[in-house]
Amino acid sequence: MQQLIENLRQKRKHLRLGGGQKALEKIHAKGKMTAWERIDYLLKGSPYIEIGGFAGEGMYEKEGGCPNGGVAIVMGYIQEKLCLIVSNDASVKAGAWFPITAKKILRAQEIAIENKLPIIYLVDSAGVYLPLQDEIFPDKEHFGRVFRNNAKLSAMGVPQISAIMGSCVAGGAYLPIMSDYAFIVKGTGSVFLAGPYLVKSAIGEETDAETLGGAETHSMISGVTDNQYEDDNSCLDAIISLFSRFGEKRKTQFSRTKPESPAIDPKEIYKILPTDRTQPYDSLEILRCIVDKNSLEEYKKDYGKTIICAFARIDGWSVGIVANRREIVKAKKPGGSTELQMGGVIYNDSADKAARFIMNCNQQLIPLVFLQDVTGFMVGSRSEQLGIIKDGAKLVNAMANSIVPKFTFMIGNSYGAGNYALCGRAYDPRLIFSWPTSRIGVMSGASAGKTLLQIEQSKLAKTGEQLDQEEEKILLDKIQEQYDKQLDPYYAAARLWTDGIIDPIETRTVISMGIEAASHSLITASYKVGVIQT
Repeated sequence: MQQLIENLRQKRKHLRLGGGQKALEKIHAKGKMTAWERIDYLLKGSPYIEIGGFAGEGMYEKEGGCPNGGVAIVMGYIQEKLCLIVSNDASVKAGAWFPITAKKILRAQEIAIENKLPIIYLVDSAGVYLPLQDEIFPDKEHFGRVFRNNAKLSAMGVPQISAIMGSCVAGGAYLPIMSDYAFIVKGTGSVFLAGPYLVKSAIGEETDAETLGGAETHSMISGVTDNQYEDDNSCLDAIISLFSRFGEKRKTQFSRTKPESPAIDPKEIYKILPTDRTQPYDSLEILRCIVDKNSLEEYKKDYGKTIICAFARIDGWSVGIVANRREIVKAKKPGGSTELQMGGVIYNDSADKAARFIMNCNQQLIPLVFLQDVTGFMVGSRSEQLGIIKDGAKLVNAMANSIVPKFTFMIGNSYGAGNYALCGRAYDPRLIFSWPTSRIGVMSGASAGKTLLQIEQSKLAKTGEQLDQEEEKILLDKIQEQYDKQLDPYYAAARLWTDGIIDPIETRTVISMGIEAASHSLITASYKVGVIQT
């Protein structure tokens, strides 16, 4: 576990280098700050959560890579007000937008829309990465959606502030100008629909970037930007000053008391949680490392034991926790006998219990926290006859229709329908993070290998052929290698299936800041679950 955590720390440190040390030095030579230096300047050392860390990792290798998706995004505090900061990284292909860049910025805007959080864009981008334009330009969730969201956020009364601190070209020019405030830095900031070369080829006019769209042009002549600033520092100071003037609309609907430290030091998670995903552990001990001391109260403790449902407080906030139990448990059968149930598997009774608990939390406006270490729903003729599909559907229905904020953490396995039932990405968690110990996929590599091997053997049997032992081993190894690569949490984070990977001890901070963010948006909808078979 310590090795996994150290690997995470080193990867985070490396991401700060963006496109590399030489690229950062070139930015400094132009008198500019780097993407992360701008963020640090605004935050002044206050806590933050990075959104979309590791986006693009291992992708776009033919293009030379796109570390961190070419944009750094955080949720943090300016003037003690929670907000989102989107900072283009000009050290990565001059800040050009790759497909994953657009997806990442759209995720930031989604968080801003859900929570009504102010959002700041620190613009320094050469525009769309043209060799991949077909993957970023025309579809619903592509580049144009960003500007649609600009308009929606403004109409909602959510402040958007843009600082043009470098290039801002073509369609990308609309992002800052559709914001509520648009600042520009003299000498380095420029914004135009077509650059000097395109203007020359299109209409024959010869001009330069400064005349075409520099700070003086847009602050003194066109009125496109609000004010111009001498350098990055003074522009960022203006943003901080603006934040100090914002009024407060927030009135939380969620219960909070004085925070208390957990009963068990969160670092004990390193010892409690095995890195071998097949091994059991004490799930309640993990919870006691996360929740406030003496706040954990189990719901239906002796029923549906493979899922823990519990009320608790985290950093003072009232939460409802739905977590898989990884130990093998004894369950009562009708008639009084007992049976052993596998940990990490959702049985009929545990699905029924979790659905009822989720309904209660929605009724009482208690935010939900899901801790996933799940291999899926129980299979086999007995479970099917008992209606596992029906009970699973009941759980998914109750969870999917939740009106309270949901926060999901993949701490171990996250396989198959278990991922869905416990609020995977498709079910709109406000934030979703994984621990370095997680695995995300339809099933484990070993299970996939055996299943696909059986299918292949069945095909061959129809033609009278069969695989020998060596061929079976080669096929199994190939399938398992592919699956294991795709199950890795960094593979998921690179594609933004999660908002990133965190050290387990950061879980409390993510939940606390997440609920604080959710407090900015009052819940007005009533909780309805539609048709549920009983």
